[in-house]
Amino acid sequence: MPAPIERYALLSNCRSAALVSDTGDLDWLCLPRYDSGSIFGALLGDHSHGCWSLRPRDPGATATRRYDGDTFVLVTRWECADGVAEVHEFMPILDGVDAVVRRVVGITGEVAFVSEVRLRFDYARAVPWVRQIGAANTSDALPMGVLLAVAGPDAVTLRGPRLVADDTMHRGDFRVTAGRTIDSVLRWEPSYRDVPQPFDVDDARDRTHAWWTTWARRIRDGGRWGDRVLRSMLVLRALTHAETGGIVAAATTSLPEDFGGSRNWDYRYVWLRDAALTLEAYISHGYLEAAARWRDWLLRAVAGDPADVQIMYGIAGERDLPERELESLPGYAGSAPVRVGNGAVDQYQADVIGEVMVALEAARLAGVTETSFSWALQRALLDQVVAWLDRPDHGIWEIRGEPQMFTHSRAMIWAALDRGVRAVEEHGLTGDPATWRTLRDRVRAEIDERGVDAAGGHFTQHFRTDEVDASLLLLPAVGFCAPDDPRMLATVARIESTLLREGLVMRYRTEAGVDGLAGTEHPFLACSFWLVEQYAATGRTDDATRLMDRLCGLANDVGLLSEEYDVTVGRQAGNTPQALSHLALVGAADALAGHGGRAAHRR
Repeated sequence: MPAPIERYALLSNCRSAALVSDTGDLDWLCLPRYDSGSIFGALLGDHSHGCWSLRPRDPGATATRRYDGDTFVLVTRWECADGVAEVHEFMPILDGVDAVVRRVVGITGEVAFVSEVRLRFDYARAVPWVRQIGAANTSDALPMGVLLAVAGPDAVTLRGPRLVADDTMHRGDFRVTAGRTIDSVLRWEPSYRDVPQPFDVDDARDRTHAWWTTWARRIRDGGRWGDRVLRSMLVLRALTHAETGGIVAAATTSLPEDFGGSRNWDYRYVWLRDAALTLEAYISHGYLEAAARWRDWLLRAVAGDPADVQIMYGIAGERDLPERELESLPGYAGSAPVRVGNGAVDQYQADVIGEVMVALEAARLAGVTETSFSWALQRALLDQVVAWLDRPDHGIWEIRGEPQMFTHSRAMIWAALDRGVRAVEEHGLTGDPATWRTLRDRVRAEIDERGVDAAGGHFTQHFRTDEVDASLLLLPAVGFCAPDDPRMLATVARIESTLLREGLVMRYRTEAGVDGLAGTEHPFLACSFWLVEQYAATGRTDDATRLMDRLCGLANDVGLLSEEYDVTVGRQAGNTPQALSHLALVGAADALAGHGGRAAHRR
C-alpha cells in the first residue's frame, strides 16, 4: 500500500524524478526521462510492483526530513533507540549520469539499517535478470557488492552494502556508527552498453548541491511567502527537462483525482498551456534564458502545418501520445485504471494558442529578442486562430463531454488576437492588425452578449449555461476585463456561493455533467490561488491573505503540492508535484507582494 500522496518528497536531476516516502520507500522512479517506464512502481500498487525500502531496523524509529537548503538533496533524520542516523538522497546533476544516491550517515550511537530492493522494469511488466557482478570489502569488513539488473533495453547497477537474493527481492543489513558514511548508488544505462564505472559520490553531491543553490539564488524575494515561492520555483525547474527545455505538468501518472475512481491521468508530458504559464513565472523572476529555451522547444514541437498544432507534446516534442491502460499496475489505493499517454492530445482546446501568445508577449516585454522565425510561428498560430474562430472546444479542463463555446476559451482567443495586434502596433512586427482587431472586437462582443448571465450578471462557464467555472478568474489576468469589472465581481460572488468546498475552489460543478465523466473530484489548488490573486487585485487583502496562508499550509513538510486537496479527510489528491499548483502559488504571492506578474499584460 503506498503512502498518502502528501508524504512523498521529490528528487530530480532535471531529466527525470523520483518519489520517496517519509518511511524510506522509494516508490516511484522512471529513468532516463520523466515519461519512461517505471523501475519502481509501488506508488501505483504495492511493493511487489517495484520499491526500494531503506530504513532503520528499529520499528520504533521516528523520522523528520527536510531539503538541504534550496536544493533537492533530501535529508531524512532517523532517531532510534540505539542512536541517530540520516539518509541523504539525491539524483546527481551530472552529464550522462541517470542515478539515485542514498547515503546513510551516522550521527550518534549505532543504527542498524535494512535495505530491500525489488526491481520491476517497464511499469512492473518485466522482472529483470539480476546477478552479482562485483564485491569489495571496506576496512571494517562491511560487505559491499554490485548488482546488475537487465531486462530488454534497460539495465541498472546498484552499488552499496551487499544484497542477497530472496526470491525476486534483494535484501541487505548493515550498521552505521557516528561519523561513518555508507553509500548506495542505483544507476540506469541502456542494456547494450558496458557496465559504467562508479562516480565520486562526494563530488556528485557537492556539484548537485551547488547547482541547485546557484539556480535558486536568483529567485526574487516572495515577501511573506518567500520560502513557498522559492520552493515552488525550484519545483518548476525540477519539472523542466535540462536538454530539451520541455516542461512536464507533473512527475507522475494516474494519481487519482477521485480516490477509488477512474479520474486518473498521465501528466508527464508538456501541455502548451501549463508550459506557457510556467514560462511567465520564470520571466517574472528574471529567468529569461528559460524563456528563450522554451520558445526554441516550441518552435521545434509545433513546426509544420499550424492546423496540426496539438495542446500537448512529449518532452522532446513528440506528437504521438496515445492513451492506453496498463494491467500490470492496479492503481494508487485501487484507483484504476492506470493510464500511460493522454487522450487529450487529440482534443481541440481553444485557449492554448492564447496562452502561448500571452507568454511570448511577456518574453518580448521582458527583453527576449524576437526573431523572424519565432514571429513567423506566432503569425502562423494566429492564422489558425482565425481559421478555427467559431469552433467549439473541450476547454481548459479537457472535458470528455460535448465541446462547448467556453467563455474562458473565447477570452483566450480574444487574448491571442489582441497580442497579435499589439505585436504589430507596439513592437513593430509585421502582420495583419486590421483583421486581427476586427475579429478580436467581434469575439469580445460575442462574450459580452452570450457569455454573461442576464439574471446574475456574471460570466458563465459556456454560452449555454448559467454555471460558473474557476477558469473565469483568469479573465482579468490577461486583460480581458478589469478585476473590479461588475461582471467579474458578480462572477466571484457566484464562485463563492457555488464552487467553494470548505473554503477551497472547485474547478466547476461536476454535477452539471459538462465533463462527461463519472464520479466527482476535490478542490483544485490552482483555482484557489487564482482566487487569492483576484482578491488581492480588488483590495480584499485580508481575504487574500487568509486564503493564501491556508493554501500554503496544505503543502507537505517539504513544500510540495499536488493537483487537488480532499478537504473531507485532509489529504492531497491528484498527480504530484503539480506544476500548475506551484506556478499559481507564485502568481498569487507576487500579486500580494505587489509585483506585476501577468498583470504586466493588463491595460
